[in-house]
Amino acid sequence: MRALSFMVLLGSAVAFADADPKFAKLRDNAEAIASLGGFLDQYAGSCGPKMLGGAECEKNAETFRRGATGKKFYMIVTEETAGVLSMGEPNPSTGGFTLNLTPFFGAGGSGLSHGAPAKTDKDGNPILPFMQLDAVLPEGWNVGMMARQVMARALRIQVVFTPQGLWQVPKKGGGAVRGVKAKFNAVLVTVGRTGDQVALWTAKD
Repeated sequence: MRALSFMVLLGSAVAFADADPKFAKLRDNAEAIASLGGFLDQYAGSCGPKMLGGAECEKNAETFRRGATGKKFYMIVTEETAGVLSMGEPNPSTGGFTLNLTPFFGAGGSGLSHGAPAKTDKDGNPILPFMQLDAVLPEGWNVGMMARQVMARALRIQVVFTPQGLWQVPKKGGGAVRGVKAKFNAVLVTVGRTGDQVALWTAKD
């Protein structure tokens, strides 16, 4: 499974500067998480055998889930780990293009997804449909320049999400992949170096 690193850069002027007002409102009403891996451990409860303290761990996870389910959280996926983006088709009518986002962020043997997968691929990664984000080119950019940024993982993703429960799917070769089902409320993609907005997706309530 892909192991991605996550940080909330609370002091980063680039991450917060000039955010779309709609996204900023959702972000400011959400709880920032410092580590996706830590959040997943608390929510999913990666617990050992009951005789070795697993029962207490499971109880703590259940308590955390009750408080966290249905609550909005916010995270930043740092640009060097944002390999879940790929280029889609250009949009001649707007001069923009489509960004394809695989809505799964893995950490610590688990993951957070928009919705719940039904199966995994041959490598054990959950299979989820792309989220297609309507994107625009920053001033002075062309599609080739943006494609290079995507390939270089130089874009930053900010996500506001609401956890909704747990999922588990069997993995080819045995075992299972577990994760947290969430509703992505909003996704903002920016150029990591400059903070220029590339795409904003918001859920239809």
